[in-house]
Amino acid sequence: MQVRGLLLAVGLLLATGAQAQTLPKPAEFYFENDALAMKPIVAVRETGEAATEKLLRAIQRNPRGVAERAQLAHIAMEAGRVELGRQLYDDALLRVTTSDALYRPLLWNYGWDLYRSGDDQAALRQWLQLVAARNSTAHWIPMTLAMVLWSLDRRDEAVQWYAAAVRSEPTQWATTARHAELLPGWTASERATLAEVQAAWAANPPTWP
Repeated sequence: MQVRGLLLAVGLLLATGAQAQTLPKPAEFYFENDALAMKPIVAVRETGEAATEKLLRAIQRNPRGVAERAQLAHIAMEAGRVELGRQLYDDALLRVTTSDALYRPLLWNYGWDLYRSGDDQAALRQWLQLVAARNSTAHWIPMTLAMVLWSLDRRDEAVQWYAAAVRSEPTQWATTARHAELLPGWTASERATLAEVQAAWAANPPTWP
């Protein structure tokens, strides 16, 4: 059975759900390591059709499986089954609390899958929940919010967030020279968007505070 056909079967396993969002003001610095959030959720090591089949069987055996739902959601969204992926991610989030080890990785991965599916507003919503979860000053926040805000045409805000990245690590973010090295998981298009933010920042660096 092809991956797309397998994903159609997922719906049978599920029990069942654009205004500008207000952002916090950027902090002065963002140094915190947030490696636990910034990781893929991997329940099975297989890829492609084999992964889909194994995840489906795992969910049938354990309908409460969160990691399995999250990985299947990612596969679905990569395959263009965006609504199914969203349903799986939402269902997984309903099954965890904010203290669960998978809560932050779920928001991180869901945000990226939404952004890469073209839903910038929904991606921002997930990442803001992740920021608010423990008032985080993680190092990923300024660049990621700058990118998504620029995509949403909220350009002044994007520049303010990029400025926070430069304040935190000026040798890394004052130019684009190290973007590819520092953001290896980003696509060329995503780094190009951030380069536009950097150019706007360089043209008129905002003051702090």
